[in-house]
Amino acid sequence: MAATLGRICGSKLLKSAPALNLQQANNLSTTKTWTNGQKKLFATIGALTGGVGALIYALEQSVEASGTEVHPPKMPWSHSGIIASLDHTSVRRGYEVYKQVCSACHSMQYIAYRNLIGVSHTEAEAKAEAAAITVKDGPDDSGEYFNRPGKLSDYFPSPYPNEEAARAANNGAYPPDLSYIVSARKGGEDYIFSLLTGYFDAPAGVALRDGQYYNPYFPGGAISMAQVLYNEVIEYEDGTPPTASQLAKDVSTFLKWTSEPEHDVRKQMLIKTVGLMTILTILAYYIKRHKWSTLKSRKIFFVPKKD
Repeated sequence: MAATLGRICGSKLLKSAPALNLQQANNLSTTKTWTNGQKKLFATIGALTGGVGALIYALEQSVEASGTEVHPPKMPWSHSGIIASLDHTSVRRGYEVYKQVCSACHSMQYIAYRNLIGVSHTEAEAKAEAAAITVKDGPDDSGEYFNRPGKLSDYFPSPYPNEEAARAANNGAYPPDLSYIVSARKGGEDYIFSLLTGYFDAPAGVALRDGQYYNPYFPGGAISMAQVLYNEVIEYEDGTPPTASQLAKDVSTFLKWTSEPEHDVRKQMLIKTVGLMTILTILAYYIKRHKWSTLKSRKIFFVPKKD
C-alpha cells in the first residue's frame, strides 16, 4: 500500500494545478472583447440615434403647438378600455343620425347593409333598411338599365353622382367619405365629437368667406360645413333624449365602428389569447417542476467492475 502511494505521488497525480492569474483567465475566456475603437463607434451611433429621435419629437411638438386649431380633449369613451367593447345601442343610434342628417352630404361607399347585421340591426332590420333605397342595376337581357330595391350586398348610397357635383353643391368644398374618417383624423372619435359640437362665433380678427363657419377644432378655423346637430333635430327610436351632445356622441361611436369593424373581435381575441397563454404557462410550470425534477436531481455514479 505504501509503495502504491509512493508511485502515485512520484507521478504527480495528486498534486493540484497552480492557480491562474487574472490575465491567464482572460486569455482562456471565450467572450469577445471590444476594442476602444469599437466602443467609441457604438457609443457614437447610440448618441446619434438618440439625438435624431429627440429632434424628431421636438419638431413634431413644435408643429402641433404652432397650429391654429385647438386640440380636442380626451373623452371617457366606454370602448376605450383594453377589453371594453363598443356600445352597440349607441352604434344603432349613430346610424340613425348618419341616415337622417349626415347622409345628405357625406357618403359611406365602403360600408354595406350586410355589415349592420349582428352589430346594430338584425338581419330582417338590415334587409328593410336596404330595401328602402333604390339602386340602378343592369343591363338586363335587352341591354337596358333598371331600378331595383336595395339588397344586403349593396353599399350605402352616395348623395352625389361624382366629386364635381359634390363640390358644386357645397361652394367648392368636397364632403369627405365617412367610412374610415375616425382612423383618418388625428384624435379619432375625440376629434369628431369636438368638431360637431365646437361651432362658435368667429372672434375678432378672423375673416370668413361666404359659406364658411368658425370652428376652432378644424385646421385654420374656417370650415365649409355648417353646424348640423342641434337639440331635438331628430327623434331616436328608443326614446333617448336627442340633445346635441348625445347626437354627436352616438354618431362618433358609429363612425368608430365603421372605421374599425373588427374592434370587438380584436378585443375578444385578446381575452382568448391571455386565457390560453395562462393555461399553457401553468402547464409548462407543472411539467418543469414535477416531470423534470428527476432529471435535474439525478446523480450519476461510476461503479468500476469488480474483478
